[in-house]
Amino acid sequence: MRITVAGVGYVGLSLATLLAGRHQVTAITTTESKAKKLNSLVSTIRDPEIERFFAEAKAGERCLHISVTTDKETAYKDADLVIVATPTNYDDVTDSFDTGAVEDAIETALRVAPTALIVIKSTIPVGYTETVRERFHTENILFSPEFLRESKALYDNLHPSRIVVGCAENQVKEAQGFADLLLEGCRDEEQRSGQAPQNIPVLITRLTEAEAVKLFANSYLAMRVSFFNELDTYAQLKGLDTKMIVDGVCLDPRIGEHYRNPSFGYGGYCLPKDTRQLLANYRDVPQTMIEAVVRSNGVRKNFIAEQVIARAPRMVGVYRLTMKSASDNFRSSAIQGVMEYIAAAKIPMILYEPGLEDGSEYGGAVVTHDLTRFKEEADLILANRYDASLDDAAEKVYTRDLYRCD
Repeated sequence: MRITVAGVGYVGLSLATLLAGRHQVTAITTTESKAKKLNSLVSTIRDPEIERFFAEAKAGERCLHISVTTDKETAYKDADLVIVATPTNYDDVTDSFDTGAVEDAIETALRVAPTALIVIKSTIPVGYTETVRERFHTENILFSPEFLRESKALYDNLHPSRIVVGCAENQVKEAQGFADLLLEGCRDEEQRSGQAPQNIPVLITRLTEAEAVKLFANSYLAMRVSFFNELDTYAQLKGLDTKMIVDGVCLDPRIGEHYRNPSFGYGGYCLPKDTRQLLANYRDVPQTMIEAVVRSNGVRKNFIAEQVIARAPRMVGVYRLTMKSASDNFRSSAIQGVMEYIAAAKIPMILYEPGLEDGSEYGGAVVTHDLTRFKEEADLILANRYDASLDDAAEKVYTRDLYRCD
């Protein structure tokens, strides 16, 4: 097949890499420098599996039929399948996702390759796919939610917990065909590595239900993060041992040990914007819980900042902006919200963040790449996720990372 993927972020690049083993994949980016790197098989995101696939392709150990371009006209020409994986950031003014890039991709695809099947992988509001099908007068658009973790996007495509595809009632065959395409990449890698076949559930739903699956799944995860964060807030203020309580609570098999590690709040690409979008979709529906999840995240960041400010530090050191270990993304990371409160309290900050320019300023903090200087100058170090490099300054560290995991 000739497959076009619009977008080379976590979703787009991991899908392009997954499908390029058997099919001719053309990926679209708006940045020439990204296209140049990717065409040289240099990953533009931090993802160990993508880096491994690229390294094996360079060494001639793996065949990847992939090219990346900024020329949309060329990319869509003769495509059999178009996967739209462009970002949809939350717009505070409209109280909804900004779907402009999705619509631009659909419009160009329909004009250049009118017979291609279009599958939206971007996160969108509930009811959006039906609306866009009506707007562009086409039934040739499906929706398939993605469930990928940052820095593990290709791994999660190779080992999916489930595959969900939304379609109209007369498109079940096309929806199953797309699911089979994703499964094909998984099976090829299983065979290559000698792994036993995975039991991967496939769910074919209606379009709007598939959109709802994504937003409700992420909002549930955000709720769970918020629950354990509020448990930790209670324990801190009451002088209790958070870990003892969490360990006891999670011995209940109905609760389990996943998503239990306290943090400064949920962040990243998905949970902040997806919870807010779901709340916006509830505009005419009675609810209290969804709103509480969104509010809880702000309350948690405020509480963490108050704990820091109460210690009256001379200089606060902020260790990394990234939400997770082994990640290069710090979009909407909770620690940035904490920094806003500290900056408002006029407390000086120094930030150790190799992903930013040394000597620059970010969020009211001076950026340094010198970890030794960072630990020496800060008398309190704020770390959403603890790292062994802080061991020699552990007495200065304020973290709620009790289990040393994401």
